Amino acid sequence: MLKSIAFHILKGGVGKTTLSGNIAYKISETKKTILIDCDIQANSSNWFLKEKTDYELADSLQGEPLTNTIKKIKDNFYIIPTKSKDSKLKNYAETKLFQEPFIFEDLNAELQKLGFEYAIYDLSPSISQLERCILLSVNEVITPITPEYFSFDGIELFYNELQKINKSYRKNIKHNKIILNLINKSFETHKQYLTILEKLKKYNIYKIGQDRKIADSQKYNQTIFEYYNKSNTIEELEKIAKDLIG
Repeated sequence: MLKSIAFHILKGGVGKTTLSGNIAYKISETKKTILIDCDIQANSSNWFLKEKTDYELADSLQGEPLTNTIKKIKDNFYIIPTKSKDSKLKNYAETKLFQEPFIFEDLNAELQKLGFEYAIYDLSPSISQLERCILLSVNEVITPITPEYFSFDGIELFYNELQKINKSYRKNIKHNKIILNLINKSFETHKQYLTILEKLKKYNIYKIGQDRKIADSQKYNQTIFEYYNKSNTIEELEKIAKDLIG
């Protein structure tokens, strides 16, 4: 059975793509995993793919066989890319998606037929029709934030939106994991934000420290696991992946 997971919050710059890509890579060490780039900025696609692709996510949503769209990154790890320049995905979302609100559930069903066990969705930091349709299709949502005041507003806003989706469509999308990204415990304000987060009993809190090598790894189309396996972020990333696998 395919397990589908989205990384999402209504705020940019929190490391959503970096986290989803690294965690997807780690899961792929034991499970057949696909990363789905649903952000028109196409950061995941630019990170993992060295060459241009003929087809992208928007093509498969409109009938192109998935076998033409899916690209292999390494054994057990694949990606459905999005192109940033022509905005096919944006055009599809604005003109056709309203007619097919469950298209991503259909996508998940096709991915399961192809033997995938985990689908990781990298979303843009908004709540348009596109993001709503994706959220309808997933089993779980993980919220990444950074240790700053406005990130906490993002948690509340996203929680409220998710509850609306659950109520309107009679869903029960799991949402009990928050990743506090880019934390530096030597900063007093960061420690204060962590203390506040840990009081939110309905969430499991994961803490990813600062490491410039993560950004460096992306320049070489690699994850932090491949580029620098002594990073202080490795242990917590492995813990998140392990908890998702169960």
